[in-house]
Amino acid sequence: MAGNGTKIPGAGRPAWPATELGARTVSGIVLGLLVLGATLNGGWIFAVIWFLAGLAVVGEWLAITRTSPHRPLLAIAGLVLLGVVAGARLAAPLSWLVGAVVAGLALLAFLARPAAGRIWAPSSLACALVVALVPVLLRDDPRIGLAGPLWLFGVVWTTDIAAYFTGRSLGGPKLWPAVSPKKTWSGFCGGLLGAIIVGGAVAAGARHLGATEALSLPLACALSALASVMSQGGDLAESALKRAYGAKDSGRLIPGHGGVMDRLDGFFAVALLAGLLLVGLTLAG
Repeated sequence: MAGNGTKIPGAGRPAWPATELGARTVSGIVLGLLVLGATLNGGWIFAVIWFLAGLAVVGEWLAITRTSPHRPLLAIAGLVLLGVVAGARLAAPLSWLVGAVVAGLALLAFLARPAAGRIWAPSSLACALVVALVPVLLRDDPRIGLAGPLWLFGVVWTTDIAAYFTGRSLGGPKLWPAVSPKKTWSGFCGGLLGAIIVGGAVAAGARHLGATEALSLPLACALSALASVMSQGGDLAESALKRAYGAKDSGRLIPGHGGVMDRLDGFFAVALLAGLLLVGLTLAG
């Protein structure tokens, strides 16, 4: 506020810490290039990257919720993840894969401590399976191919980036201050609009290149809007989990971003949506 009572433009908006923004930008670019390169290549390299991402999710989830014994639970989850991801790529019988998942979830629930851990340990594996499997299944599906993961990444990344910069620039009413004090409705709307534009562009590009299962533009925009809402909901859900356990970040693996869960909270929700769409497409076909 100026001395004459006039409000100074921009006053009250959160500052942009140069170090945070710089670390966030550099690490985001490096990770983005790594994932995009692996996506273009496909195959086992792509599968290994998502297996490691899923394993990191389990480790961070167990750490946040203080579920023990940490290493045995992580080892069991890792074996289940490895078996299911490899089995999916090698076209193992579905009954084997389902059996491995059910056995893994049950074993984690049996071994985990304290009592709450009996929910958190299998939940961490279920989340990790979605993260590790869906991008690989989309990439390997001949009807979808490269367009599937590109839509997935485009919608999630654009939602995150557009929400971050729109919210920082415009400020305004908070989205859910009790869970995430920094998120605003302006950021939510910015992320939503960005996701619709990018998701529609990916679908239009896929149709132009002759992808057999490319979505129509109106349907792609509608699904992209839903995916953006789910992505931001996943972000809020992880914030609620961290707040319940007094954790600021899920980890410190990614400079400027925190842990792997901090980067994949929204991704999990959209991957779940894409996985359900894939199941529906398979059943319909």
